[in-house]
Amino acid sequence: MASSVFAQDRTKSHTALVKGMSLFRQAKYQAAIKSFEQSIMFDSTNYDAWLKRGFVRGILGDFEGEKNDYDFVISHAPDHSHAYVSRGSAFSRLNNVESAMADFNTAIQLDPENQEAYNNRGFAKKALGDKLGACADWEESKRLGNKEAIIILKNNYCQHEK
Repeated sequence: MASSVFAQDRTKSHTALVKGMSLFRQAKYQAAIKSFEQSIMFDSTNYDAWLKRGFVRGILGDFEGEKNDYDFVISHAPDHSHAYVSRGSAFSRLNNVESAMADFNTAIQLDPENQEAYNNRGFAKKALGDKLGACADWEESKRLGNKEAIIILKNNYCQHEK
């Protein structure tokens, strides 16, 4: 009986997550947050719901709440590289570039092909005055196939092969 209740809760959690993503696409951010919270209520291990709620909180300017959602995921799933990229971005918005760098480094350790982590670490390095390091990260992102990195390299006057 208990396992069927858990399965029902997981289904309800997934349904609320999908609803929240639909509301997000409609720019109904507060309603999306409520759906993500329902998803979390039914299954606190639905890390996608935590990540999506954090992302929406960030859009709404609640950077501390955003970071807290990513903290939860990292504390329960320390190998979740996307959570580190997301929290690093939140740290950047909180003007904590050193912590952002640490999170981007961890994301790259966990997933050496994480293009977003290289892009974001490049911006953190740039903020810390390390233009060469920033350009190297954007080059690596480009090498991994990220088309956005080509524009970033050009806009930041990095010398790179065409």
